[in-house]
Amino acid sequence: MAGRTRQIHSSASLLTPMFCGILLMLAFFLAADAFHTPVSQTSRRKSGITRHLEVRPIINYGQLVSRMSADEGQLEEPFVPEQGGGGNNNNNKIPKDDSIGAKFQRWWNSDEGKDDVKTYFFSLAIALLLRFTIIEPRFIPSLSMYPTFEVGDQLAVEKVTKRLRPFYRQEVVVFNPPQAFRDIMVDQYGQDASRAKEALIKRIVAIEGDEVEVKRGKLYVNGDQQDEPYTAEDANYEFGPVKVPPDCVLVLGDNRNHSLDGHIWGFLPKKNVIGRAVFVYWPPWRLGNEGMY
Repeated sequence: MAGRTRQIHSSASLLTPMFCGILLMLAFFLAADAFHTPVSQTSRRKSGITRHLEVRPIINYGQLVSRMSADEGQLEEPFVPEQGGGGNNNNNKIPKDDSIGAKFQRWWNSDEGKDDVKTYFFSLAIALLLRFTIIEPRFIPSLSMYPTFEVGDQLAVEKVTKRLRPFYRQEVVVFNPPQAFRDIMVDQYGQDASRAKEALIKRIVAIEGDEVEVKRGKLYVNGDQQDEPYTAEDANYEFGPVKVPPDCVLVLGDNRNHSLDGHIWGFLPKKNVIGRAVFVYWPPWRLGNEGMY
């Protein structure tokens, strides 16, 4: 029994080195095969198409680099950077142009840019339509209408009702000056002819057929003294009596003694009226239409 036991141990001692050697040889061949033979792997299914990814190991500064192309899962040859490239794939990409011109070009060619352009031109068309037919902004440059308006006031002028209803006394209107005003500005004040054509703002004090007169600082229409709480002071001039001709109105500034108005250059043709002043919208603390009617 003891001898048989010694025989078994002796056989085991011979088989163990032999078995270990066989395992080492198999491991060596498997390792060698792994580094020198392409490995075919089957990836998961995507969109019903089975893709095959082939990985070709290459040595690149101690790293393995591989790249797969995007067309139908076909494998692209591994990218090998050129000498001196530093192994950085970003060096081979075309840099994106971030200049203002390039950004504008990309925006112009995009669907978003086309939609923006359409929206802009549509909004501009609507704004111009409103500006020339319905309402427009105006800026007060002088004190001829003080205290109703101050320098810098911005007001809205509506242009529709002048075609629908007649003008009334005490309304404030914006108008293109008549030729008599332009001649005075050029001949007596030495102003440029183009500046003499700029629109004015005054108050209607008399309409066609009215007899108007200014005496002792007060305004009289058809013999009746007018109540004018919107004026800055009494007039220090005499005017009239005169009768307003057809299709005309007489306009005066609220700042009677500091206004180049109808008592100097005469009557205003109604066709010259641009529209009625309706309210001040700037500055905010002067918002409203106080004194305009």
